[in-house]
Amino acid sequence: MEEKQYLVDALSIEESWRVFRIMAEFVEGIEALSAVRNAVSIFGSARVHADDPSYKKAEYLAHRLAEKGFSVITGGGPGIMEAANKGAAEAGGTSVGMNIRLPFEQRPNQFANVTIDYKYFFIRKVMFVKYAVAYVVLPGGFGTMDELFEALTLIQTKRIKSFPVVLMGSEYWGGLIDWLKGTMLRTERISRDDLDYIQIIDDPEEVVRHIQKFVIL
Repeated sequence: MEEKQYLVDALSIEESWRVFRIMAEFVEGIEALSAVRNAVSIFGSARVHADDPSYKKAEYLAHRLAEKGFSVITGGGPGIMEAANKGAAEAGGTSVGMNIRLPFEQRPNQFANVTIDYKYFFIRKVMFVKYAVAYVVLPGGFGTMDELFEALTLIQTKRIKSFPVVLMGSEYWGGLIDWLKGTMLRTERISRDDLDYIQIIDDPEEVVRHIQKFVIL
């Protein structure tokens, strides 16, 4: 009985210390990002390589955003994240990489000039939203979808101020939009106005112009 109580007490202490670790990670992120202004969060697959069209498009987009005075935030890993950090850094802009510690796939890229390392996904997601004036989402997997719908949910429920959410890659995202219209909208799980939160734009220059309509630097 005493041994069981000891284990219960030990687990309770561990849970209490986890709260402090979470608080510390929040503080570290806020301190690192407090000077970042007019940031565009760019998302996409970690699995693409430098010869992929999406990689090249993300790199060019981030370069142009940095030239226009925007900061760029990514998840800090390879693929699209690397491309965006590279483009922003090479243009002389603020290139933020918010890396998440994972057992596979995620490794920090070398192009972020502001780096933060996270253990907790939910803290990282808060930082993406908190410091972003726009989201640009390129083709990606579950993580990309998670970030996209997190932002859309917060905007829809008015928990945050609305900002531009751009999907790049009409061929990739077209099926999702068709499903949102043909299933979610048709069955009244969302309203027609909810679809206005999303813009599909393929041309990086047009993406920059679209964001500039909402953000005055």
